[in-house]
Amino acid sequence: MTAVQLNNMNIELWQSIGAIADNEPLMRRLTRYAKKLLKEQQEDPTLMSEEEFFARVEAARKQPGKQFDNVEQLDQYIQSL
Repeated sequence: MTAVQLNNMNIELWQSIGAIADNEPLMRRLTRYAKKLLKEQQEDPTLMSEEEFFARVEAARKQPGKQFDNVEQLDQYIQSL
């Protein structure tokens, strides 16, 4: 997402919150939903920070790897697994 898109999304979100702010039942619903979103994010094991991602990439680079000269060798290797 570009910075402009992110900025537009922020503006739209704050405008919507401003419109809801005077309505207590809607604010209650919005608060519950925001808490639910945060809880879902915390429970998602696939999410990682940028630092964690690059640390995993570096660890993978240090592992021994295999190279194949052609597709047939790769196919043979995959079938042997």
